[in-house]
Amino acid sequence: MVIEQCKAGIVGAFPALNARPGPVLEDWLKQITTTLAEFQLKHPDHKIAPFAVNQIVHSSNDRLAHDVELCRQYRVPIQITSLRAPDEVVPSAHSYGGLVFHDVTNVQHAKRALQAGVDGLILVCAGAGGHAGTMSPFALVSEVREFYDGPILLSGAIANGASILAAQAIGADLAYMGTRFIASKEANASDEYKQAIVDSGASDIVYTNLFTGIHGNYLRSSIIRAGLDPDDLASADKTKMNFGSTGVKAWRDIWGGGQSSAMVKDVPTVAELVTRLEIEYRTAIQRLEQRNGFATR
Repeated sequence: MVIEQCKAGIVGAFPALNARPGPVLEDWLKQITTTLAEFQLKHPDHKIAPFAVNQIVHSSNDRLAHDVELCRQYRVPIQITSLRAPDEVVPSAHSYGGLVFHDVTNVQHAKRALQAGVDGLILVCAGAGGHAGTMSPFALVSEVREFYDGPILLSGAIANGASILAAQAIGADLAYMGTRFIASKEANASDEYKQAIVDSGASDIVYTNLFTGIHGNYLRSSIIRAGLDPDDLASADKTKMNFGSTGVKAWRDIWGGGQSSAMVKDVPTVAELVTRLEIEYRTAIQRLEQRNGFATR
């Protein structure tokens, strides 16, 4: 999926911890860098986007140092960090010219990330899949823009071209999409997971901290499938990143997903999806111009 996203001209990203066990991460980095380099040689005029690796900067992640070092060795263009200020990731990435974008859910976290020297902020707002905040994007983007004029990526229920335009309109530079791309043919997710996203609406997303100790959004159907009641979930120990008492694990059994699932109706290829998003984006601009009687560009 990441390779196809980069070929299609958008940044493709994957969580380092998805590569299990640890040595598999190097295999993935070799595959991505080699395949994209070979594709570029064959298509010198084609614009290929950089790729990114998501790092969980949390005390429970005993692989962090290993994974960050591999990213340094393979000169990963972008590292996306979350759950704690990336003090140890930023120097490593900057040593070879890489960028670090950090997930934040509030102003306090944003300011702390900037102190760590990150190159951009990802504002994870209400409705985002997986670990997510509860703030409206209108409020959080506005607050952050009062003290920061650097790159802002916006996350939270973005799944079509009109949503991308809206993100730009309120002050973000880039849209950050996850759930929509899980439901793509190349995504490394089960067919059941992809179909569950297609079948889910916004009201089928459950916000809980049970599964990782940190609040996040998950597909209701996967919680039921695991034998739990999505309307009666306990709170978790915030020091732990798994829910081992019943053998249920995020993200293996409990599937992350955002409210943008309401906009997901099919499972296209990445190339088809990116083309569709561009058409939807340009159509949204045209509609805005027609409604207001002026050109937006």
